[in-house]
Amino acid sequence: MTEDPPPHPALLPAGLRDLLPPDAESEAASVEALMATFAAHGYERVKPPLLEFEDGLLAGTGAATAEQTFRLMDPESHRMMGLRADMTPQVARIATTRLAGAPRPLRLCYAGQCLRVRGTQLAPDRQVAQAGIELIGADSPAADAEMVLVGAAALAELGLTRLSFDLTLPPLVPTLMEEAGIAPDRRPPLARALDRKDAAAVAARGGILARTLTDLLLAAGAADRALAALATAHLPPAAAALADRLAATVAAIRVRAPALKLTIDPIEFRGFRYHTGVCLTVYAPGRREELGSGGRYLCGDTEPATGLTLYPDAILRVAAPRPPRLRVFVPAGTDGARLRAAGHATLAGLEAVDDPAAEARRLGCTHWLDRETLVALQQETA
Repeated sequence: MTEDPPPHPALLPAGLRDLLPPDAESEAASVEALMATFAAHGYERVKPPLLEFEDGLLAGTGAATAEQTFRLMDPESHRMMGLRADMTPQVARIATTRLAGAPRPLRLCYAGQCLRVRGTQLAPDRQVAQAGIELIGADSPAADAEMVLVGAAALAELGLTRLSFDLTLPPLVPTLMEEAGIAPDRRPPLARALDRKDAAAVAARGGILARTLTDLLLAAGAADRALAALATAHLPPAAAALADRLAATVAAIRVRAPALKLTIDPIEFRGFRYHTGVCLTVYAPGRREELGSGGRYLCGDTEPATGLTLYPDAILRVAAPRPPRLRVFVPAGTDGARLRAAGHATLAGLEAVDDPAAEARRLGCTHWLDRETLVALQQETA
């Protein structure tokens, strides 16, 4: 009986991949461009650890990430640890502990890698890069609008200006069900019908909410149309307050960015289940993949907060390629400091070669330095 051949050393688990040149450099540069924009808007950077004790990582808003969290035993303390699936709960922990005495509103930003137990059909990667902002201690339409405005400014730095910001109200449907007295056993089937956008099933299962939910389901799209549907829906008080907050947020955004494309899906409740108010998802034209998402939540169970997480991996797939830096072969004994100061990459020769141009081409360079002259290599044609 023959043994199976050993796995190829480049084989990685499903949902994990290597990022190679030039994509790895492009992603890192994109993250730093996002972070620079966040900093320019007053957001200060924090760096939480990759691993935390399970009971702390999954407390509060972190409980919503429990099913996506990898766990392992700490060999030193013999306590269970979790590997973060999302950075927002960690920033919330920092805000309520290490920075509990800092002035509010507190503006924090972050960037790092997360690992999830499983991907989705649209986003199969299990290792996910994140870069985001959290605004903690403010509960107002202006704070909700700031997530959209700062996110749009950050993405514009990467050349992404034709974006759509989809605003949602995850608490709206549960609030409507509660205020209408829908029996608990009838809520999950109705929620699934709404999630599938199945108007017929919503009408059949909605009971006294059937007309309202169907109207809101069909109103998803342009912000004005959806807001009009919410305004005429005769919502009970708690649901009406959510709708009014959404309308005020849209108004605040339009004061600062009237040309920004806004859509609304009143009955959408995607994502982690810790959101308590206006939420948002960022899309590029013609793409179903999310470039970012976020929204309102409670920090430490009591403090109002809102945030936005951008996904550099997804952004990299839709942004225009960054202009590659010149790669210059510098023959041995030649100084390339001037070129590096100009932003070029220099590959120093380690020994003398007879044909510097050929050596430069072999090393994948675009130019070589002939004494003080930068010489472009002729691109070979097939």
